[in-house]
Amino acid sequence: MPKTWEQINERIKRGEAVVLTAEEMVRVVKDEGAAKAAEKVDVVTTGTFGMMCSSGCFINLGHAKPRIKIHRAWLNDVLAYCGLAAVDIYLGATEVRENDPLNREHPGEFRYGGGHVIEELIAGQDVRLVAEAYGTDCYPRKRIETWINIRGLNEVVMVNPRNCYQNYNVAVNLGDRTIYTYMGVLKPQLGNANYCSAGQLSPLLKDPYYRTLGIGSRIFLGGGVGYVYWQGTQHSPNVPRSDHGVPLGGAGTLAVVGDMKQMSPQWIKGASLLGYGVTLTVGLGVPIPILDEDMARFTGLSDADLLAPVVDYSGFYPYGEGEPVLGRVSYGQLKTGKISVRGKEVPTTSLSSYPRAREIAETLKQWIQSGRFELAKPVQPLPTAGADIEFKPLRERERGE
Repeated sequence: MPKTWEQINERIKRGEAVVLTAEEMVRVVKDEGAAKAAEKVDVVTTGTFGMMCSSGCFINLGHAKPRIKIHRAWLNDVLAYCGLAAVDIYLGATEVRENDPLNREHPGEFRYGGGHVIEELIAGQDVRLVAEAYGTDCYPRKRIETWINIRGLNEVVMVNPRNCYQNYNVAVNLGDRTIYTYMGVLKPQLGNANYCSAGQLSPLLKDPYYRTLGIGSRIFLGGGVGYVYWQGTQHSPNVPRSDHGVPLGGAGTLAVVGDMKQMSPQWIKGASLLGYGVTLTVGLGVPIPILDEDMARFTGLSDADLLAPVVDYSGFYPYGEGEPVLGRVSYGQLKTGKISVRGKEVPTTSLSSYPRAREIAETLKQWIQSGRFELAKPVQPLPTAGADIEFKPLRERERGE
């Protein structure tokens, strides 16, 4: 018999809810079938811990005396965006430190940037603020240099326009030279294959049609409680799907928000990618209510059931040249440490951490079992397959066309 959100939350309040991680649910569905699992299990928890470049934070710095309307600002020499109100700024995870050599001596090291500043703020470290202004009658100050700390700031809100990609590419290099990408270093002539997903623990792979996800969904974000506020940028559910209904490539995404004062540097880490840039590694987990047999079946899909596309990052990805997809492999195959591409055995490496994803799913499970965390039914679901939505590329055109 189907369950409602309200019934599941009542069971959580009474301490009676049966909560499993997605990894545990795979075993239950395999052993007992989806119908029995749907009767037995109330909530399945998921997790992922990987690099999510479309991340950042809004900071309200508070007013100086005299007041200042900030025109330009740097945090530990990393430029923040200031086109907001007087002392509101936005720090992007991929912004690099001023005077970084970038890729002038290729490959650049990109040792420090916005992601590192965000991690240090969450860790309670002092951060150097330099701000400049042009001065107005109501905001006369033109410059301030000081130290800030998260404990003394009014608000520090993580606002990530695109996190938690639903499936993603397995990156390889068919070219003759080593290349440096956001998917890591790729050796020539199929020297390695990099992927970035928790597979059977990954949130959107366990709810492929977004039946339980949307605006207002409560999630684990960076060690604290966060929320989905919209579909993420590049949300594109109209992609080919497997017989299980799971997208065969990048599809859905989440836009998420959370209070950074609740977060932990254990789950938010700045990262540097050789030859590419800086980014932020984000820990994110989603609870999925088992409303019916279909949700049990989806959450019970294993790594062997989930397929990812193999894509050439020397030709097709940057230039649109060559085959769009070289083949598809399961996460089960990827996790063996090798796959076959064009008849060649290729070693694999994950850019996300499966053990950390497992820890997130387990932490969220404990929160729910203790009654600390109830599920939030979305006020509006994410756009699903069949909706009139697609990821539109930028194209060159003449003005007035």
